[in-house]
Amino acid sequence: MKKSGKSAPKLTCKNHGPAIALVIPARWGSTRFPGKCLHMIAGKPLVQHVWERSLLAKNISRVLIATDDKRIADTSLQFGAEVVMTSPTHPSGTDRIAEVATRLRGITHFINVQGDEPMINPLLIGMLAKAMIQDPEIGMITAATPFEDPREVDDPNCVKVIAGKNGNALYFSRGRIPFQRDAHDQESAMTPLLHLGIYGYSRDILKKLVKLPPSPLELCEKLEQLRALEHGIPIRLVRTSHRGVGVDTPADALLVERMILGINDRKKNR
Repeated sequence: MKKSGKSAPKLTCKNHGPAIALVIPARWGSTRFPGKCLHMIAGKPLVQHVWERSLLAKNISRVLIATDDKRIADTSLQFGAEVVMTSPTHPSGTDRIAEVATRLRGITHFINVQGDEPMINPLLIGMLAKAMIQDPEIGMITAATPFEDPREVDDPNCVKVIAGKNGNALYFSRGRIPFQRDAHDQESAMTPLLHLGIYGYSRDILKKLVKLPPSPLELCEKLEQLRALEHGIPIRLVRTSHRGVGVDTPADALLVERMILGINDRKKNR
């Protein structure tokens, strides 16, 4: 584990319950946008925006960047982050966080914030952390939001989720769910939610999850979270209006830069 070369902000957890570490998995490889974690957006590397916004979240004990790439590690240390170097063989961010968990003592829960989410809302992170603090029975948690554009429901890149009355996710899919048998009956039509790629885990569930083999549904949909459901691990679903903007392509990065610069301009004009 590498400490920051600068004086990183001190992180304290004021509650006396679970101690929560927020981990940002960051990798160099990307099919559509190699090296995107270090792509400059409004004068800062993408991953720095994620880190800075994560620091603003409440109920978080530590914020770390987990990577197997020296370029990402060196840059992250320069802007003040705590960095954990991990194995280059991890198939997913969840596996990378599980390795981090083996090195952190006193941490009971972990939140996974993807390294390409520069507009992640600290309030959303805080909502997940608060839920895990208030309900120790939660082993895994994620978030979802209403669709803003009806066309997204048919987009396989927009993952849909439906929840049960107990607040847990019933199923995630790239397809439209549930199937509306009586399509003409709009009053009883059920609309899925848009899944947001943020997760929280208890230490025990995280350890269990990465030891499970990929499940048939997971392989079919190419959705890692289905492994948990298929093996009987409940996933609590937090509903929110805090929808971020992920960066998958250079065009996405340009959009985010315009948004950040627009926010900064509005702050200056207050």
